[in-house]
Amino acid sequence: MRAVLFDFSGTLFRIESAESWLRAVLEAAGVTLPASELAEKARALETAGALPGGASPARLPAGVAEMWRVRDESAELHRAAYTGLSRQVPLPDPALHDALYERHRIPAAWAPYPDALDVLSGLRERGLRVGVVSNIGWDLRPVFREHGLDGYVDAYALSYEHGFQKPDPRLFTVACEALDADPGVTLMVGDDRRADGGAAALGCAVHFVDHLPAAERPDALGTVLDLVR
Repeated sequence: MRAVLFDFSGTLFRIESAESWLRAVLEAAGVTLPASELAEKARALETAGALPGGASPARLPAGVAEMWRVRDESAELHRAAYTGLSRQVPLPDPALHDALYERHRIPAAWAPYPDALDVLSGLRERGLRVGVVSNIGWDLRPVFREHGLDGYVDAYALSYEHGFQKPDPRLFTVACEALDADPGVTLMVGDDRRADGGAAALGCAVHFVDHLPAAERPDALGTVLDLVR
């Protein structure tokens, strides 16, 4: 292998819990809810699939279903889809739904998996080039910078910047070309069998990790270093 592509959410980074997400937004807005009600609202938001990077929706409301399918093709679609899901859950102030969306875009809402730094630095030491290929509606580069991982990433291929999303092979092509890497000597690492598995159509090798809370997945990325030897 000469290059490694990584997915973002559920692969290198994990979003905060729905309860932490909601609590931070309520505190910033000066809104207080009883602990039991806050927990109930957080569970409802999670079930609705309103937290980007969290659980998928249990069901899609009619007005959101078509938008959801292509949500990562633009910033506007991404925001509309997730705030549409959030608004299925009543909150004390309607403005909180937009505040929740804004919260998930800041670096503090994300944490790298425990082994991400070691693996990325290990790849750099071995002379491999690294790309991030993400279905997303906003610029995640500040997340990498804030957590000290941007120096290990050579290129980003973000769906909203190109107008197509994984598993479309074109997004993987963008990443490989940016790295000047032949797909046949490139490994794609991700947590979504369908989306990330699309790299195989281009000729990339593919390796999957499980989308788990960070504390439950301390070392799954370590296998990547074995695969590129």
